[in-house]
Amino acid sequence: MSFVIQAGSKGSFTPVPPGMHLARCYRIIDLGTQQSEYMGVTKHLPKLMMQWEVHSEDDNGNPLLTTKGEPMTISKNYTVSLSENATLRKDLIAWRGRDFTPEELKGFELGNVLGHWAMISVSRSTGNNGKEYTNINTINPVPPNIKKQGLPEAYNITQMFVLDNPDMTIWETFSDGLKAKIEKAPEWSSRMSYAPVPVKDSRPAPEKKTYEDLDDDLPF
Repeated sequence: MSFVIQAGSKGSFTPVPPGMHLARCYRIIDLGTQQSEYMGVTKHLPKLMMQWEVHSEDDNGNPLLTTKGEPMTISKNYTVSLSENATLRKDLIAWRGRDFTPEELKGFELGNVLGHWAMISVSRSTGNNGKEYTNINTINPVPPNIKKQGLPEAYNITQMFVLDNPDMTIWETFSDGLKAKIEKAPEWSSRMSYAPVPVKDSRPAPEKKTYEDLDDDLPF
């Protein structure tokens, strides 16, 4: 399953607290074309969601876990673009530590980021609707001293949900709100004309690397 980009369930959810956290990208979700408004201008743009599992501690040194004892998760939505001013490109550049080459910009496989670790900066804000939101502000490489101590064991399998060949097994794990969002996309209506075949995740968690490997290689 591929997601190449070019330049040009109900239940309580505990948000990740503000601060810097060690996190692992475990899932990418194609949201299709979504409507957005900015300064009175309505646009329809292709969007995606990147999901992270957080391996960090609270102020008392306790692991940040859900009520089920699982790592907390957080997500960030992006416009599917690697144009110069695109937020996705800026975050990927900060994460990998260098810009994309002209050759990479011709077609970067976004699935390459799955399973990789980063330090994410989390904050909270209040929207115009009065609701409080948890946001990922920055994504940076894992510092050498943390890598040298050894990274935690990955929890979630890596997954990618793409609308041109949707894995309905993954679909059933989505919340009602996420399903409703995707169902608004015209790509979802188009897919109703055929019956997608559920496929198993074919991208296992990456092999655990040594500190020397992590220090020398780009994350992706």
